[in-house]
Amino acid sequence: MAHEAQVRYSKLVDLKLRATLVKKVGVICNNRYEGSPKAGSVKVPVRDTEVAVNDYNKQTGAELTGGDTTYLTVNIDKDKAVNEIIDGFDAASVPDDLVADRLDSAGYSLALQVDSDGSVELTTAGTAFGTTTALTEKTIYGNVVDARTKLSTVHVPTEGRWLLVSPEIYGLLLKSPEFIKASDLGDAVVQTGAVGRIAGFTVFEDSTLGEGVEYIAGHPNWFAFIDEWAVPVHVQDLNGSSKYIGASAVKGRKVYAFKVTKPQTILIKKKA
Repeated sequence: MAHEAQVRYSKLVDLKLRATLVKKVGVICNNRYEGSPKAGSVKVPVRDTEVAVNDYNKQTGAELTGGDTTYLTVNIDKDKAVNEIIDGFDAASVPDDLVADRLDSAGYSLALQVDSDGSVELTTAGTAFGTTTALTEKTIYGNVVDARTKLSTVHVPTEGRWLLVSPEIYGLLLKSPEFIKASDLGDAVVQTGAVGRIAGFTVFEDSTLGEGVEYIAGHPNWFAFIDEWAVPVHVQDLNGSSKYIGASAVKGRKVYAFKVTKPQTILIKKKA
């Protein structure tokens, strides 16, 4: 029974983390890499050139061309843990509710931490875009259209483009007639955590972008996320320890890393 409970607890935390996390794999980032994160580093592919298309001749065939895919070594530099004591008397006072609440909180807190670390990588390794003049209701749509055009000039696919926006910018978008709310786009969009679409971007509200960042525009092809649980979140009985009597703890550990592989495909709009 204890094992079944631990499995249930881990699933609860994982579900909460996935539901809260803005930077979801396959939507905002990719997890294409070679090697094991537990080894301390992995190799992330960077598609430097696209496969060339040549004319075909029935007699001579087509000329051979070379491609260029390099691999970046990415160190797994994030190692985060939760380790919170739950007093036995407190837990007994509110049977399963206190434990469930702290597990829920663990999933929520870990998601915010992961999102924050992803934002740091994006803003550090991406490319500054436009001026530092704050966006307004009148200028926001034109600015986002300019970002769309900029990504097209560096051959970022139109399908899958995303826009991470601060809560303030999301507020401006809600007042923009060009903004299409997620509720009008169908369940598939809503399930990704999107709040809408504008100028070809799927929009996500992200409260972890950092001070002065209004939005970040990009595509999952060039933003890698390498993650793995080292120790799944669980409830551990502390009886038998030298200090705690009748207590337990919510414990868990996560190792991961983010990597922008092409700075020109990530645009950061900041205000002064």
